[in-house]
Amino acid sequence: MNDELILSKKNILKDKSYLFAIRVIKLYKYLTEDKKEYVLSKQLLRSGTSIGALIREAQNAESKKDFIHKLAISQKECDESLYWIELLKDTDYLTLNEYESIYKNALELLKMIRSASMTSKKSI
Repeated sequence: MNDELILSKKNILKDKSYLFAIRVIKLYKYLTEDKKEYVLSKQLLRSGTSIGALIREAQNAESKKDFIHKLAISQKECDESLYWIELLKDTDYLTLNEYESIYKNALELLKMIRSASMTSKKSI
């Protein structure tokens, strides 16, 4: 895959991770204000917002290896976010509909990060 396609994927990742972070922040507000849940939601806030920050860092990486490393950390944070989302559902803080919607977003983001990472690894 050429670098132009990787660049366009990075921009999609940047945009989707930013929108996901906004969604996580809004969910955090809802959970803390309406559900009075502070521990799990704080964990999700941290992991869910760090995905985009790491993707931004990756875009300014010093090398291809640094880029891949930043994506790998972003992938871990995304997977951790899925964990917190599952836990919030299984402890009845999220309804099934709320869960399915945000889980779908996080899973799509995770797949995109994995794809970008694998593409970059192949080009080394």
